Amino acid sequence: MKYYSLNRQAPDVNFKQAVVDGIAPDKGLYFPSEIKSLPQEFFKNIQDYTYNEIAYHLIEQFVGDEIPEKDLKKIIEDTLSFDFPLVNVNDDIFALELFHGPTMAFKDVGGRFMARCLSYFNKNENNEVTVLVATSGDTGGAVASGFLGVKGVNVVILYPSKKVSEVQEKQLTTLGQNIKALEVNGTFDDCQAMVKNAFIDREITSKIKLTSANSINVARWLPQMFYFAFAYKQLANKDKQLAIAVPSGNFGNICAGMMAQKLGLPIDQFIAANNANSVVTQYLDSGKYNPKPSVQTISNAMDVGDPSNFIRIQEIYQNDFNIIREHLVSYAFDDETTRAAMEHVYKNQNYILDPHGAVGYLGLDSFLKNKTDWQGIFLETAHPVKFLDVVEPVIKTKIDYPEQILAVIDKQKQSTVISTYEELKSFLLNG
Repeated sequence: MKYYSLNRQAPDVNFKQAVVDGIAPDKGLYFPSEIKSLPQEFFKNIQDYTYNEIAYHLIEQFVGDEIPEKDLKKIIEDTLSFDFPLVNVNDDIFALELFHGPTMAFKDVGGRFMARCLSYFNKNENNEVTVLVATSGDTGGAVASGFLGVKGVNVVILYPSKKVSEVQEKQLTTLGQNIKALEVNGTFDDCQAMVKNAFIDREITSKIKLTSANSINVARWLPQMFYFAFAYKQLANKDKQLAIAVPSGNFGNICAGMMAQKLGLPIDQFIAANNANSVVTQYLDSGKYNPKPSVQTISNAMDVGDPSNFIRIQEIYQNDFNIIREHLVSYAFDDETTRAAMEHVYKNQNYILDPHGAVGYLGLDSFLKNKTDWQGIFLETAHPVKFLDVVEPVIKTKIDYPEQILAVIDKQKQSTVISTYEELKSFLLNG
């Protein structure tokens, strides 16, 4: 499988090079040169396959012969070491819980898969690789956990100061070893801009091999296809039309779902559920794509004003606005509405939503109104315990820490505070 840059000013590369480089030399995101649909029989008989088998069939064409079948299946087995339950919340509305992994967020799948791929590629290399990543919340913890102790890999995580939850911060600042956290005085967009600048800074790249573990990296982005198929496998009724709502920030997650659809997964409608950072909602309304500075909300992992992966969605649908609108609808909700949804669902269905899942639920509920022949799934992307300061006052109930959180919550935070790109550059060059 070859990958090309969406800026189309760089040579095509194989899967290994796309993973190791993270981003193309022309600053473009890599995209697979071909997407081959799987046989319809595969999805018709999906009940007969294990999660590991489903994942292998979805991902093998994108890896190609860069990782032998036996090793790829082992990577998948190690990645999918936890469950992905589909929970009936209300009538034809289901929650796909993606928070049963080590950091209790959906990004555990991509983080673990990429870490194991990079470890495989680096096993016979003497040169170290630095994974440089920006996080708006959950990416940092997932990457830190996935890469902890991986030979020959250093991890540097940038996160916006005072704009992630306490649990999220502890997950990315307390592990030590090969994990370093930089606390940035600014927004997630500032963190992301610094990371992008570092990748094109020759003073840095001439001395350090950089790669990224944001969803711009194909090994972080593509494995997110898996759980869309896992959700479909668990649906008892596959005759109704299916809508999937995704709480959307950087748009890698929903874009992976669209890739699964291209492979043949029967998803009839995608719903991008936005918070106040509603660039895509406005785009679908107006046809004009205007990135804006991000604003802070209670669903902080979605506080992205310039979603990196939306260009991949445009590529999937041939940059045709009308085709995009056929497959994607979008709604935006403010914090007050999000809190009201959390309270309503807890009181009436005894189900605890995290703020991001609440936005997803609202998007799905909005779409399904007066549609009796549809059913829908929203992604519960993180455990509510990661947002106690938001969730507990709304539901007026105390949430106990699960084991994964107890392991880090009392540890000492270790981070370096920076404000400018030059400080990041100095940190990378001088340690």
